[in-house]
This record gives sequence, structure tokens and C-alpha cells, in this order.
Amino acid sequence: MKKTNNKAAIPVILVLAACFASVLFCIHQGIETTANGNAKKTTLTNQQIIKNLGVKSVSKTANDKLTKKYRQILKQKQYSFSKPYIKVNPYQTSPLTALMIFHTKEEAAKVSYKVKGKTTGTTISNTVKGYQTNHQVPIVGLYANTTNDVEVTLTYKSGKKVTKHFKLKTGKLPKWITSSKVKVTKNDKSKMQLGNNELTVLNRTTKQTFAVDADGQVRWYYSRWNEHMFKQLNNGHIVLLNKIKNSDYRYNLLVETDYLGRVYRQFSFDKTLGGSYAGTAGLSVVHHDLIELPNGNWLMTVSDGSKYVEDSVAELNTKTGKIVKVIDFKKIFPASMYKQSKIKAADSATKGLGLLDWLHINSLSYDEKTNSLLVSSRNQDMIWSINYKTNKLNWIYSSKAKASWPKSMRKYILTRQAGTQYTCGQHALTLLSSTGSTQRVLLYDNNIAVTNGNKKTSGKYSQAVEYEIDTVKHTIKQVWSYGKSLGKQNFTLIIGNAQRLSNGNTLIDFGYRQNGKSSNIIEVTSQGEQVFNLVLPANDNNKTYAYRAYRLQFFPSNYVFDLNR
Repeated sequence: MKKTNNKAAIPVILVLAACFASVLFCIHQGIETTANGNAKKTTLTNQQIIKNLGVKSVSKTANDKLTKKYRQILKQKQYSFSKPYIKVNPYQTSPLTALMIFHTKEEAAKVSYKVKGKTTGTTISNTVKGYQTNHQVPIVGLYANTTNDVEVTLTYKSGKKVTKHFKLKTGKLPKWITSSKVKVTKNDKSKMQLGNNELTVLNRTTKQTFAVDADGQVRWYYSRWNEHMFKQLNNGHIVLLNKIKNSDYRYNLLVETDYLGRVYRQFSFDKTLGGSYAGTAGLSVVHHDLIELPNGNWLMTVSDGSKYVEDSVAELNTKTGKIVKVIDFKKIFPASMYKQSKIKAADSATKGLGLLDWLHINSLSYDEKTNSLLVSSRNQDMIWSINYKTNKLNWIYSSKAKASWPKSMRKYILTRQAGTQYTCGQHALTLLSSTGSTQRVLLYDNNIAVTNGNKKTSGKYSQAVEYEIDTVKHTIKQVWSYGKSLGKQNFTLIIGNAQRLSNGNTLIDFGYRQNGKSSNIIEVTSQGEQVFNLVLPANDNNKTYAYRAYRLQFFPSNYVFDLNR
């Protein structure tokens, strides 16, 4: 038998001891070493978070070439009203739209048009702002696989009107739409919120987004893959979260576009953020929600690159492409909330992340009158408000016992008034109004007790709920709800939305009904009368259910399509 070389073994033992000591040090310091060898800290500095987000402005070369082409056509003034230039799908991502360009020599005129609907209440109309001689008309709302009748009217300053009809031919719908057959079982158009050009946007959890009219007919769709994000800005543009390439593992491109598909700004985010956890879970850096602040910046829910995920927000200056503010909620709430998280690793909303997804922020809303930010956390069954300037808490609504909070935070806990239900697993927190010390908020209450929710009612129904909050007395009162009467049939474990419409109705997205078999979008009056009911069959494997549904005006009054901008 050969003798063991003890001298040779000593360096190996020392290396192993050093590695073991390093692991102990990491555990002691709140650092975890991931599978790829990177140290993952519990909390990071703001500078580290900004670096981790890795935001970069991205060029729009193909889009800009098309804009340059159309700008040249407009400048040349070769097309008249009798023979205009018309391009269907002008930016190659929005096949049910068109761009019309022409010149009127005699005098300036205002342009309006109608895309004739197949039934009453489905005609889409719009008026282009101002009197012009060079006309660029954005047309939205065409039917697929149809020769659409588009009626265009010129109104001159003298009062003279000229109307012509144009035939716009479109192609067939793609299979990803036709395979999910939308079914409308109710559409009382006399009571629905429709307007001149409002459509119901079905923003699926992933893949592509589309919009339907009151009959459930597809009148707009977007061919690029999108995840979670669909926000209409004050200028009428929309913000989407796309992939740079469809083959990319994550959604990593934040895009400001319009319904024609013209891209105005694009920002990419670091594809490697999150180490081995993000690689396993497929997390995108930006996720779930984005709002536009009064200064025009975008406030986004993000993962910050620490050990934990989906528990921070970041403000992006869209003019400079720089992150100008971050809030890490690990620095605001007690450490025990994330260190002793009770999230189940198998919970479908956490993507297997378990304890790492302790907060799971899924919606933001901003109160300009009080400069306060309202936030929803699914995995703590909690909503709260902070002063956006100081990051100090204003109030917290949670069923977690007040005595279990640190003494310094107990004063922020809202007290329920009679008939008020705790929200749990909720989504889509939205500020409706802010007057004096009173805030009215609307949200979609999934009613799934994740950590602190009401276990007695959990899983029995989901509902849209409106609350009235007294920010001085720290009380909360439930003033309206809809969904409880629908029972377990419309219970949704994850996702969902509630939107208050301008006529007072509420559009509710029961997005993950029957464990993801379908999405049910219902519009109800304030008295709880259903006036619209749509069912979207879904495929859980492809996440094609409706993450959120919106009723949106496709040409809001402040939208201007201008090739020269």
C-alpha cells in the first residue's frame, strides 16, 4: 500500500477551509453565492441598483427609415384628396391600421374619417386636429381579411365639406388570434362606454396584444411579443415591454410606440440581471407595471439585482435615458418580512422563486395632489402609500395584526370600518380621486390569501373593490364591489384588472378564471348590472390569458400624428 502524501493534502485542506469560511461570511453578511459564483446581497446601494438595471437607449433604424420615407412623400405634395397615398400597416407591426397622406391646394381643411362598422355601435371615427394643407391621417380600427369602407370628410375653414369613400384591403388574422375564439355573450351598447373610437384591449400575459370592438371583432393587433406592459401615455402613445428578438429568453425592451406601430423611444435593460435565479425563473428586469409621472418620467416596477426580486421601483428620465430615483422596499419594511417570508415555493405567481419573491409588487398609482405613491404587493396581501419625495410611509392596509408591526409603524396601519373586507393577492391598485384627506382607490381583489389574507374567504370568489381612505384618521371603508355573486366560477388565483370608465361603469378582467382556462372580461354599471361580457379561451402553457384588459380611446384628444416630429 502506498503512503499518503500528507504534505500535498495540506494545501487542499486549507483551500476547502477558506471556501467554507467564505460561505459562512456570506451568510453572516446577508449575502448568498449563486450557482454562477456571483455574490447576491440582500440590499444594495442606489448606485448599485442603477448599474444593475443597465438601461440603454436603443436606436430605431428600421422605424426611422419608414418615417423618413413617409415624411418625404408628405413634403413632395404629389398626392391629392381624390388620389391619396395610402399604406396599410405602415410600420409593419400593426396590420389593422393605415396611413393616408395627401395635399389640398385650395385652402386649409380639417380631416375626419369613419371606419364603417359591421353593426350598430362599432364604427370607429376620428378627427385630426387643426386645419392643414398637408394631411397625414392615422387610421385605426380596420377589420381583418376585409375590404374596409373608410369614409373621409374634408371640412374647409369656409364651411365647405367634401366626403369620399376609400376601400382598404387587409389580410387574414394570424393563427395566434384565430386559435383563441373570443365570445361575446352580452353587449348592451346603449349602456357600454364606447365613445367614437374606444376598443377593449386584451393585453395577454405574454406573446402579442390585440383589441376588439363591442361585438368581439378584432380591430387592432400588435405583432411584436409583449409582456405585462400596456400603458397609454398622456400624449396618446402607448408603452409596451417587448423582446429585442423573439428568441430572447426575457422581455428586455421598453418601447414607446403608437397604435400605427411608429416607435418614438426604446430602452433596453440588462439581460443578465438576477443571476442564477433570474435565469431559472425567466424574470424580466422590468415587470408588471409602469406609470407616467407629471414630469413625463416613467416609474417602473423592477428587480434590483439583489438576492430578492420584484421589490423595488425605479424612475426613468425618458429624455436622458437615465434612472434618476430608486426605492428599495427592503429598506422601508421590517427585515423580518423578507427574511422570514412564508411564500410557498410552489405558488404559481412566484415562478418557483418562493422566499425570494417576498413582496411581488404588481401595480403603482400616483397622487399628484399629495405627491404620494400607492403600491400593491400581492405576496404580502398589502397595499400602502408613501411620500414620493421622502419615501416615508403615509398608510398601510394589511390584515397582519397591528401588534406584529414595529411600534414605529403601527400608526400607519389603516383601521377597517364595518363591512370592509381585507384585500389579498390583489392587483391593479388605482387612485380614483384625492380630495383633502380622502383618497378613493379601486383594485382587483383576487381574494387569495398568500401570507396575510383572509383564509376564511380565500379562493371562494374574486372581485373589483372600491375603498375610501381617510389619510388623517387612518381608516378605510369599502364603498363598492362587484364579483362576489359570481362565486368560485370567476375566482382567479393570479392576475386581473379593474378599470373605472368615464361613464361610471367598471371594466373587470377576471384574467385567470378556472385555473387559466379562460379570461372573462365584464363591464358593469355602478348598480352592478352587466352590460358587456366577453370570454377569451386561454392556454396556460403559453400564458395567453388576459393579464389586464382595458377600454381605451385609440385617439385621445391630445394625440397628434406628425411625421415631422
